[in-house]
Amino acid sequence: MKFGQSQPAHRIEDHRFLTGQGRYVDDIAPKDALRAWFLRSDRAHADISGLDLAAARAAPGVHLVLTAQDLRAAGVETGMRFARVPNRDGSRGAAPARPVLAEGRVRFVGEAIALIVADTTEAARDAAELITFDIEERPVALSLEPGGEAIHPEAPGNLCFDFGIGQEAGTAAALAGAVHRVRLEVRHNRVIVNPMEPRGAWAEWDGARLHLCVNGQGVWTQKKELARMLHLPPEAVRVTNPDVGGGFGMKAMTYPEYVVIAQAARMLGRPVRWMAERGEGMLSDNAGRDLIAEAEMGFDAGLRITAYRVRVLSNLGAYASQFGQPIQSELFSKVLTGVYDIPCAWLNTVGVFTNTAPVDAYRGAGRPEAILTIERLMDEAARVLGVEGADLRRRNFIRAFPYRTVTGQVIDVGDFGRVLDRAEAEADVAGFASRRQASAARGMLRGLGLATYIESILGDPSETARITLDADGGATLYVGTQSNGQGHETVYARMLSGMTGIEEGRIRVVQGDSDAIPAGGGTGGSRSVTVQGTATRATVGQMVAGFEAFLAEETGVAGMRFDGLAFGAPGSNLRLTLAEAADLARERGRADLCDQAATITLEGRSFPNGAHLAEVEIDPETGALRLDRYTVVDDFGTLIAPELAMGQVHGGIAQGFGQAVLEDAVHDEGGQMLTASFMDYAMPRADDLPFFGFASEPVPSILNPFGMKGCGEAGTVGALGAISNAVRDALAGRGVARVDMPFTPQRIWHWLQEAEARQGALP
Repeated sequence: MKFGQSQPAHRIEDHRFLTGQGRYVDDIAPKDALRAWFLRSDRAHADISGLDLAAARAAPGVHLVLTAQDLRAAGVETGMRFARVPNRDGSRGAAPARPVLAEGRVRFVGEAIALIVADTTEAARDAAELITFDIEERPVALSLEPGGEAIHPEAPGNLCFDFGIGQEAGTAAALAGAVHRVRLEVRHNRVIVNPMEPRGAWAEWDGARLHLCVNGQGVWTQKKELARMLHLPPEAVRVTNPDVGGGFGMKAMTYPEYVVIAQAARMLGRPVRWMAERGEGMLSDNAGRDLIAEAEMGFDAGLRITAYRVRVLSNLGAYASQFGQPIQSELFSKVLTGVYDIPCAWLNTVGVFTNTAPVDAYRGAGRPEAILTIERLMDEAARVLGVEGADLRRRNFIRAFPYRTVTGQVIDVGDFGRVLDRAEAEADVAGFASRRQASAARGMLRGLGLATYIESILGDPSETARITLDADGGATLYVGTQSNGQGHETVYARMLSGMTGIEEGRIRVVQGDSDAIPAGGGTGGSRSVTVQGTATRATVGQMVAGFEAFLAEETGVAGMRFDGLAFGAPGSNLRLTLAEAADLARERGRADLCDQAATITLEGRSFPNGAHLAEVEIDPETGALRLDRYTVVDDFGTLIAPELAMGQVHGGIAQGFGQAVLEDAVHDEGGQMLTASFMDYAMPRADDLPFFGFASEPVPSILNPFGMKGCGEAGTVGALGAISNAVRDALAGRGVARVDMPFTPQRIWHWLQEAEARQGALP
């Protein structure tokens, strides 16, 4: 990377976003598109029979009504695909069918039963109300402990999988022989993702080719699944993905609605569009988190960790979603032991079906859950063992690299002690005691929470880039990743400019079109800039090599080389920019040199890491919590655009705060969601959060040519533990021994009252 390239960047996307020129899926749907509406279940678990569609089909403005039976009759494959994890006995996780429309039984409130396509959304909604059917309710399963009546016959007791990784017997033995043992249960509340733009899509069929436009996180998985389920050759399917108003993992996977509206467009020969309403999305979008982790750690006499054991009960919802099974098992295991040198560990995750919406990836996808668990336990251990939390962490940091964890991950580089030192200095930890005293003088409780974290960059390690040198002297970069608001266009243009000398303003970035390049991995797992930057570098290298050979032949000058700005050779005054070389190539009939693509595969994952320090102030009279100070120091390796990285961290912290303090998806005993609107489901607001302190202590990765580590999810990964430990610290002096997210005023107030009652009852 060139000297000085890692400088603040003004996002080139922002002009169109701020002036209302963003191209979102509902803005660019064909004007003559028909409107789709889904009839959804209002029961959590029930058998459905006698579905009567006659009145709906005859309703004014209705063009089509589809059920699962209609889809099967049309030859559509109605079962969705999903990943399965290995069980401890060598078998695979259960694989009950996940239909795109309910087939004879509904299994969660919000499951789609039928599609109605009409001239207007209002006409479709009115027609849906004319559909009648007989219903027989079944017992509702909500417990995370396996047992009870099965939701699926393929999963007796609602057990989907029983996953294990590490050294089970060795960990048990090490814990038995430990000088100190500390246990803790950590509850991870269910959250609803709620991106600013709900899910939506539109489809059109020209008689030979299907086009689906969707606001997702990539196009190639959608293309593959549409081709499979609709029995179309891949070349007959095009998927595009325009601007997206937030994805956060929830939009990374396929959903039933996209297949159904695509088939409707085929059957009608007219475009069909669908956009979820907010309440509809809250019921039917894949949820996040929702697990219980029971963790135990052993220490020797010198307070070095000897063993770590975790048992997780993970809620999968009513069906296995696309990535649902791996999230709290395989992905959790990637960072199971955090930043600590732990010689022996065991993770056992039990995945359970319940009558709730499916659970899948949400910002961090398994890594925030793993880090929250170990950081809560480290904080509790420090309290039990009578040492400072920072001191206990320093004693146990990994120091020698590369380091292979007990779950097989190889961490290439890091300096966790240096990061923590910087974080404590930036946060003025030395001044905390006086700030706590000042809070106490006002009748407030102040707590300081620390969380150190490590992330594992996930997703496909392969990526493709295509570059065309355009006749106007600029270039077009076709990418396989998909921006959801992160600023990809700015970063990619900057990177390509630095490699080629082409001005950033003359570089056009094209994303989200399965026709543009043959394959791509989309966005997710903080992979985008690392893999796409490496693919772009490889494409530039391939293009430059071709031009060097061409120019040497054309000019007869040996040793032609490109220095990042122009082609030249020792002893020659010949200088040609890439644009000038492209003009010459076109004149000579070598336009192929101006259009190149390359695919790369990274040799290993990178591991962003950092330290978060949060200070909260709590009013014991009301339980109200205020996040007063927040400091984070991250090691993201090389930063291409520091301000954009900082923005990603800010957003991640805000989402972590939301889960820790405000958000909780709650169901009643019948499976009805009690928090399916913003009247009942709290989201963070600007005035809930302080200004964040952010600093970088980079140790460049050795596993990619730029030394980058990724930053998209890191804010959330560290925030949950820091805020949770701050609340625990604030309440410890009042005798509160256990805290669980979310830290709402009512819950905090009740904990304080219960602690006071216990202390009053002591002799």
